[in-house]
Amino acid sequence: MKLLTTFLIISVMLTSCDDNKKALKTNDEKTMEYSQEDYDFLAIGNPDKISAASKRALERGYHKNAEWFGEFRIHNLKGNVGYEKGVTRRDPSMVIQVDGLYYTYYSKSTGKTYGFGTGDPEKKVFPWDKTEIWYATSKDGWEWTEQGLAVTFGPKGSYDDRSVFTPEVLAHNGKYYLVYQSIQAPYLNRSFNTVGMSVADSPRGPWKRLEAPILEPAMDGEWLGEEDSRFKVKQQGSFDSQKVHDPTLFYYKGKFYLYYKGERMGERMTAGGREIRWGVAIADKPEGPYIKSEYNPITQSGHEICIWPYKGGMALVHSADGPEKRTIQYAPDGINFEVMSYIWDAPSAMGLVTTLDNDKHPTEALRWGLCHKTKFYPGESWLTGNDYLVRFSFSSNRDTKREFAKDKDK
Repeated sequence: MKLLTTFLIISVMLTSCDDNKKALKTNDEKTMEYSQEDYDFLAIGNPDKISAASKRALERGYHKNAEWFGEFRIHNLKGNVGYEKGVTRRDPSMVIQVDGLYYTYYSKSTGKTYGFGTGDPEKKVFPWDKTEIWYATSKDGWEWTEQGLAVTFGPKGSYDDRSVFTPEVLAHNGKYYLVYQSIQAPYLNRSFNTVGMSVADSPRGPWKRLEAPILEPAMDGEWLGEEDSRFKVKQQGSFDSQKVHDPTLFYYKGKFYLYYKGERMGERMTAGGREIRWGVAIADKPEGPYIKSEYNPITQSGHEICIWPYKGGMALVHSADGPEKRTIQYAPDGINFEVMSYIWDAPSAMGLVTTLDNDKHPTEALRWGLCHKTKFYPGESWLTGNDYLVRFSFSSNRDTKREFAKDKDK
């Protein structure tokens, strides 16, 4: 028995050595895949002596993907969706075009924001608290006219009776689908966010609200104690154990892909700041049911969802939060994303234009769109600032001489 045991141990060790040799061989073969042009571009003089930084540069393709680089610029809009004291307009949706007219949907609220702990459950705790979804139209993408209310709160006691916000729109087969975050009263630090949906036959409505959310957080963590603190937990749970945010809906590969941001109970800090990740849920019909992907989370960064179809896959921009913030990424399958470029900064809550020819260029979808800015007031908390809609443009490195879209305020 001892001889047999010894033989088995030796066999396992030899097999392990063989596996290691195979792995080393694979790594060596991978190294040989790089050309002299690659080494020259990265100033690697001796391919046999490569630093960890240079290895990362080779592996991650820092010397490639020049067409994915560029920078953003912000422009003020004309019309009545700009800055207005005491009014918040934020998180514009994608811009759709119907019968020659552009449409966007956004969160709108009025009144002061107080934060948590006031003792009055009716006071706004965030700028996106007690918001409704409004919409505006434009003929040229520059001058926007606010048209009115699209979706309001649900009836008392429902999942969306406190606030509906951060909308996104999908036009599909003659119908229009608005997806958005929703909160049930009272709004607490430990409140769970859900995703709601409303459907219409026209971009102007009327909108029919679904009676139940189409996506809910995992709610598989465990709070610590009774204090209303979302940072005190016994167990964090899944990446989306507390909140599902920023829903964005696409018809992709014959199914409906609902991309969303997840937040955990007991959120921690990472190398890139806040612990923020994305997920995707997939359905056969736009109303669901939506099944969360087994690959979730599909990112390790990203404060808001900004994503678009490109060459059969999906591309994205990460703005704030996480170790891969301020990057543009691409996934041929819409799930497994790789960093394609790094950007200086990104606008907040970008709403892309669905009628642009995305396949024309990797960043064509970013040529122009809407986002929001915040007017802060000296000596006051950021909570009291007022958000308003603006336009962004993106200048790609493919043509450094191309002018930005004209800022009509000038």
